[in-house]
Amino acid sequence: MTISDHNTAPQASEFQASRVSMIAFAHFVHDLYTSFLAPLLPLIIEKLSLTLSQAGLLSTVMQIPSLANPFIGLFADNKGLARWLVILAPTLTAIPMSVIGIAPSYGMLLVLVFVAGISVSLFHVPAPVTVARYSGNYKGRGMSFFMVGGELSRTLGPIVAVAGVSVLGLAHFHFVVVLALATSVLLFITLEPTQASTKAKPRGSLAQAYKEVRHVLNPLAGVLVARAMMHGSMGMFLTVYVEQATGSLWLGGTALTLYEATGVAGILSAGILSDRLGRKRVLFWALAIAPVTILLFAKTTGVIQILSLLITGFTVLSTTPVMLALVQENARKSPAAANGLFMMLSFAVRSLAVVAAGAIADVFGMNMMFIISAMVGFTAIPFLIKLKK
Repeated sequence: MTISDHNTAPQASEFQASRVSMIAFAHFVHDLYTSFLAPLLPLIIEKLSLTLSQAGLLSTVMQIPSLANPFIGLFADNKGLARWLVILAPTLTAIPMSVIGIAPSYGMLLVLVFVAGISVSLFHVPAPVTVARYSGNYKGRGMSFFMVGGELSRTLGPIVAVAGVSVLGLAHFHFVVVLALATSVLLFITLEPTQASTKAKPRGSLAQAYKEVRHVLNPLAGVLVARAMMHGSMGMFLTVYVEQATGSLWLGGTALTLYEATGVAGILSAGILSDRLGRKRVLFWALAIAPVTILLFAKTTGVIQILSLLITGFTVLSTTPVMLALVQENARKSPAAANGLFMMLSFAVRSLAVVAAGAIADVFGMNMMFIISAMVGFTAIPFLIKLKK
């Protein structure tokens, strides 16, 4: 190892705020581009004369590459490429997402969103590993910073997309790629090579990665399933529920905005608190309170219902950075592969939960959907009790 490697390698307990913040900003920029699909969809539907089924398939195609997350993580671990994937991914995602508006055919549009989906996985699998490396003993704080970047992008993405089309027009919308290029350059300057990324090590396997974290991953799988019903029902159907109850789409959008805003506060708080109070304790309180507030939301009106909505957003969305920190603390040999396993599992259960929540709402009504989601949410506690230190 060279002297420069020693100088740039982070200390074991040091929280490098500038580098962690840079990766969080990169998360914001990266996810900003993936959020362009929804606001640009009306223009794309009109341009290519798409059906709603064809339009809905675009989001599914973009998420298909996430099934390969464990293999991407294993590749990043074995080749020591986590840093380079984090640096390049914002630009690799921005290129196809900035030209979807000028795609000449539906087939080409499918190719573009699929390529973007690959790049999404190339970023989200190694990025938490890099954050953990620069967070030292404060991995919860680092994951909170990282997740806040992603949440803010979903809030501001539609505004940026509409503003970009208004100023540049659909034909010249591709110029927005400049922000991603600048971000990749800043990442290259900020994320200097570290000992962890340059030191050669034996090739790992997915079996070895799972064996290393199974004592954490198995209980978290149960937690993810229980949380997914709450997350899916609130995140996907909240606007529809409020609009049907009040007749106001504006109120529905406001409710979702409040839910997401308190979620950002929860994400930022939970990871930081878990560094001080312990991961398991913070997860316990979040997962115990969330089902109660969902039940209150479904059964009450007025001020109590609004307060229940705010607390639900704070608790349901706050668990992700804590779980990411848990996985990284226990994945010493293959951190990216372990994170890939966690993310693949999270994607799978979330996708199935949204379908299940919709089916329940069709049969029993949306109010009962929230009640059943809350009851399923309570089942997270037994799995959490099995979580070992």
